[in-house]
Amino acid sequence: MLSKKETQREGEPRTDDSKPIVIRASDLTKAYSVDGSPAKRLKQLLWPGRRNRADEFLAVRDLNLEIYRGETVGIVGRNGSGKSTLLNLISGTLEPTSGELQVTGHLAPILTLGAGFDPEFTGRENALMNAAVIGLSKTDIADRIGSIIEFSGIGDFIDRPVKLYSSGMYSRLAFAVAINSDPDILVIDEVLSVGDEAFARKCFARLEELKSAGSTILFVSHSSQMVIELCDRAILIENGERILTATPRDTVAYYHKLLYAEESAHDSLIAEIRKFDATGTIEATQTKGPPLPSTGIRNLGEYDPGLLPESTSEYQQLGAQIQDVRILDTRGEVVNVLNRGGEYTYAYDVVFSESAYGVRFGMMIKSATGLEIAGQASHSADQVIEHVSGQNRAQVYLPFRANLNSGVYFVNAGVMAVQNGETIYLHRILDALAFRIEADKNDRMTGRVDLTASPPRTEIFSLP
Repeated sequence: MLSKKETQREGEPRTDDSKPIVIRASDLTKAYSVDGSPAKRLKQLLWPGRRNRADEFLAVRDLNLEIYRGETVGIVGRNGSGKSTLLNLISGTLEPTSGELQVTGHLAPILTLGAGFDPEFTGRENALMNAAVIGLSKTDIADRIGSIIEFSGIGDFIDRPVKLYSSGMYSRLAFAVAINSDPDILVIDEVLSVGDEAFARKCFARLEELKSAGSTILFVSHSSQMVIELCDRAILIENGERILTATPRDTVAYYHKLLYAEESAHDSLIAEIRKFDATGTIEATQTKGPPLPSTGIRNLGEYDPGLLPESTSEYQQLGAQIQDVRILDTRGEVVNVLNRGGEYTYAYDVVFSESAYGVRFGMMIKSATGLEIAGQASHSADQVIEHVSGQNRAQVYLPFRANLNSGVYFVNAGVMAVQNGETIYLHRILDALAFRIEADKNDRMTGRVDLTASPPRTEIFSLP
């Protein structure tokens, strides 16, 4: 499987023969006629090569991509960008208008949970039929039906008509059938958030098993966090075109920029994204503080002038601007190399150019993969700052204890307010700064968060 450091861009030579290409699209295009008259449809049937693009909507246009065996790739993009159309083309439920598409291996699509389920049939009967639809043989179905039923966790309801099922039970059974097909390629469209948290974790664990077994996973999701946590690479699609293939973190950062960019800045942002796709250089707003001398006091913290995030991105400013983001130790010194368990303050200023109501401030600490570790808000939702006038400056101080494992972490900053009864961000900076917690040679903790208390105790007794 490709690691994030080994991720390869489209167009670069492929040197790792042990990771063959399983999905290759070349100039892939899917067009829909915007003139639905019978005469137009007849002409298209009789002369398929004669296309008038003025009468077409291009859901996918001249798209090129390569997906390698054993990797997990996420596809992100704004609504209507062509993500689901691309998955349907790869899955074979749609035929391309032009271009080439090669898929190698047994592919199992999960495009609509429970598609083809008959509400009058029992869950068991529907599971048997659905397993056959996605390509399992009779022998495979007989071998796996027990695992499918156990995975779904719906108990005695398996022998009741699915019309009696709740939506959660329906989704659990449908996903259980699909996820137990052991495909070479698994294609998933927005269906990973099924069931409760416990069942969702079971689904993710099953995906991890498929990855370990060498399956390729390709999925569309609006959950940026899911893309960052699960994927080796991510693809950004806009107006049917692939405009970026990069690490999940970089791709999601630009996806967020597209979501919140003003219309007037759209074309320049697309050009910036294409440049990053071609060159690997990022043009992001960075929060840089002046280099400060090391204090030499390790239990308070130090400042590393080279520890700066390359993934900083900002939401549009809506009457407020975050400035001077920093971490302070107990003396008020700016630091970014922290002592585990030490007490620090995340601080920033907010300049209001317009009046704001129901104001709150917040922070979120994330891992290098984008996993949200912990955060806090300055006020609860029912104890907000009622009003801040324009031309005012707020100084925000959010104390925290650095109970984290060694590594580099990233911190967001945000200012929220209520407009028209809805809470929105007046300004938000993603990855506003980075900090590091140094490794300790005497470490005994695992995971991300330090939960250790008193020293552990071990007692050894002789067997009778």
